Parts: sequence; structure tokens; C-alpha cells
Amino acid sequence: MVTAQSSAVIQKLLQEHAVPLVMGIINVTPDSFYSGGGYHGLQEVVDRAGEMVEAGAHLLDIGGESSRPGALPVSVAEELDRVVPIIEALGRSLPVPLSVDTRKSEVARAALVAGASIVNDISALRDDPDMAAVVARAGADLILMHMQGSPHDMQNNPHYDDVLQEVADFLHTRVETAAAAGIDKSSITTDPGIGFGKRLEDNLALLANPEACRVNGCPVLIGASRKSFINLIQPDTLPDQRLAGTLAAHLFSVAAGGCDLLRVHDVAETIQALSVWRALEKYTGCGQSTGMLNDCS
Repeated sequence: MVTAQSSAVIQKLLQEHAVPLVMGIINVTPDSFYSGGGYHGLQEVVDRAGEMVEAGAHLLDIGGESSRPGALPVSVAEELDRVVPIIEALGRSLPVPLSVDTRKSEVARAALVAGASIVNDISALRDDPDMAAVVARAGADLILMHMQGSPHDMQNNPHYDDVLQEVADFLHTRVETAAAAGIDKSSITTDPGIGFGKRLEDNLALLANPEACRVNGCPVLIGASRKSFINLIQPDTLPDQRLAGTLAAHLFSVAAGGCDLLRVHDVAETIQALSVWRALEKYTGCGQSTGMLNDCS
């Protein structure tokens, strides 16, 4: 278990690696809109996680409750059964930090004991009054996400007058709430919640302006991986057909500036896309039109 003194896991990773970090998604939910591989047994999950780390993932996010539009909550017992064995196994076998994607303090507490060091709470501490205390006592990192409504009803006519300002204001309030509960601000990351209670135009505005959602100096996480807004742009694409749209959205957000982490299902493809993008950025930054990349120091 992490100590009660803040470890600022994500801030440390950002100091050690080029931005953005890549967070691999490990869904252990039978009703998730995209499982990232269709694995079922413990060893399959461990193998898939190992592949993500080998491909370059800097951290992994393990979730046992689907947050797809229309999803219903699962019991604490069921979520514990899904995530705790996975976190224990991954903590023994992998060298990267682990995050637990949960809205329940009991699940967060057990996951931190099992080896996680980050809590990714899509409710931003609103669903469970004990969550802040659990995170504070553990000295864990915390990811706070914006969502209008709940997964069950979030896509029922969401509306914003100024989505960038409203999301930023919400995240600022939640960061201050977390800090008031004893959570070190240096250990907090914010997420504007792409696809969570958002219209297409809202998602596009947030992806194009990630820096607008930076509050209190916290790192910004962007997670557009295989989400349904891609289908609104390119109709009739199923979740497993949205890799190209995901890469386009993520790269645009990185290029726009202000994106510190990408939460993705497809780690290897994301790492490759980032590598090519960085090479092109470095090349054009040298002011060269015909020279070789390695001529630029």
C-alpha cells in the first residue's frame, strides 16, 4: 500500500518521460463497450497487460465497472472480485504504476492495499462521501473527471453554454474539494471527460483545447479511445473499428498543447503514432526540407 505521504506518481512519471504519458486500459467488465482484446481469465489479462507495458505503456488503469453510456452500476462485491485479483497479479509482475478506475471507496481502499497507487474516479469524488478520505489516508494519486449526469443517463440531452469554461470551473471546484479533504494537489490529475455527458461539438471543443481545462497546475488526461463521438463523424463504425479516429483525436489534442496523458486501449499503435509525430515535429523544427532527421541536434 502507498504511504500516507503523497507519492505524486503521475508527476514523477512526467518528469521522467516525454509528454504525453500513455495509460493502457484494462477493462475486466463483460459489458464494456470495448474490452481491448476480449480476454476472460486472469492469465489472459496479465498477458495483455504485459504486452501493453512492453509496447511502452507508462501506467495501467484497471476497471471493473462499465462506464459506457447507459451502463448500470455493479455491486461493491462484484467489482472487488473483478479488480483486486488483477491488481495483485499485475503488481507482482509489472514495473509500472497501477490505477484503479472506480467510484467506490471500498473498491479503492482494497485496490490500494492490493498494489494500486492511483484512483481514477469518474465521479470526481461526488458518488461516495468516503472516497476522498481513502485517497488522502493512502497518499495515493487521484484522477478527477468531469461528467454531466451519471453513466446511466449522461447522454440524455447534455447541454452547455460554454463547455470549456464550465468543465474548467467544475474541475477547479473538485480539485479544491479534494485538497480540502487532505489530498495533495501535486498528486491530482484532471480529465475533461470526453464522451461523458457531451455532445459532438463539446467533445471536439475539449479535444482541440485541452489547455483550457488545466486547473491548479494539474496534469490533464485525455481519453477519446474508441468512443462513440467518432461514429458521429464517420457513421457505422463499431468500437473495434475506431482506432484511426482515436489516433487522429489524440494526436490533434497533443499537437494543440496541454495534454499530459492519453488513456488508450491500443498502446502499441498509440506509441507508434506518437513516435512518428515527434519525428516530424523535430524535423520541421530544424527548419530543414531535405536533410536527414539525425542531422538535427
